[in-house]
Amino acid sequence: MSKNTASAANGRKTILSVILAVISIIYVLPVLAVVMNSFKQNTYVKTDTFALPTGEMSAGLDNFIKGMTFGNYPFAKSVLYSVMITLLSTFLILLCTSMAAWYIARVDSVFCRAIYFLCVFSMVVPFQMVMFTLSKTADKLHLNTPWTIPVVYLGFGAGLAIFMFVGFVKAIPLEIEEAASIDGCGPVRTFFTVVVPMLKPTMISVGILEIMWVWNDYLLPVLVLDINEYRTIPIHIQYLKGSYGTVDLGATMALILMSIIPVIIFYLACQKHIIKGVAAGAVKG
Repeated sequence: MSKNTASAANGRKTILSVILAVISIIYVLPVLAVVMNSFKQNTYVKTDTFALPTGEMSAGLDNFIKGMTFGNYPFAKSVLYSVMITLLSTFLILLCTSMAAWYIARVDSVFCRAIYFLCVFSMVVPFQMVMFTLSKTADKLHLNTPWTIPVVYLGFGAGLAIFMFVGFVKAIPLEIEEAASIDGCGPVRTFFTVVVPMLKPTMISVGILEIMWVWNDYLLPVLVLDINEYRTIPIHIQYLKGSYGTVDLGATMALILMSIIPVIIFYLACQKHIIKGVAAGAVKG
C-alpha cells in the first residue's frame, strides 16, 4: 500500500471518528440535561436548562425526596410493580417463545411457517393500530393487573423473540437432538437439557432487549392497568402534577434519572451479549 493510499485511509477514519463522536454527543446531551436538571431548583429548569446546578440554582437532594414523597401514592410501590411486571414479562417471553421457536424450526409444515411469518409481521404493526381493542380485550379477560399484564407483553414481545430464536435454532445441528433422543430423552427433557444451554447467547440478548422495553414502557400499562391502584414508574412520573396542572420539573427530572440509571447500568454491562446474540440468531435462517 502506497503512502498516499494509507494517508487517505487514515483521513477517512479520522473524519468518520469525528462524525461518530458528534453523533454520540448529540445522543448523550439529553441524558446530561436530565442529570443536571435533577439537582436544580424548579424555577431554573426552564430558564437555565444546560447550566450547571451551582449556587442558588442547586437543590441538592430535595428534588429526589420531593419526587418520592409527592402525592398519596408511594414511589416504592411503583418500583415494586415495575420490577414485578418486567421480570414476569421477560420470563414468560423467554420461556414461551423459545419453545415455540424450537417447534417452528424443527417441524417444517405449512402451519409452522404461517405462524412464523405472522410473528415476523407483528413486528411491523404499529401499537397505535391495536391499542383501543387491546384495552377492551384485556378488561374482558381480566388481564388488567400487574400479575396478568405479562400475558399482554408476551403477545407484543413474541415477534422479535421468535424471529431471533428460530434463526439460532436452525443453526444447531439436528444430530445433537437425535443423539439425546436415542439416549432416552423426551421432547421436554431434550429442550431443557440440550437446546436451552445452546440458546444461551440469544436468550440473554432477547432478555436484555425485553427488559429495557418493558421497564420503560408507558403506553401499555396506562391503557390496561387501573392507574389509580397500579402505577409503574413511568405512570408515577406522569402524575407529578400540582394544582392547576403545574408540574415540578425538578422532581420529574430526579425520578426520570432514578428510573434510567438501572437500565443504563444494565445495558452497559450486557451490551456485548446483545451483539453476540443478534449475530448468532439473526444471521442464519
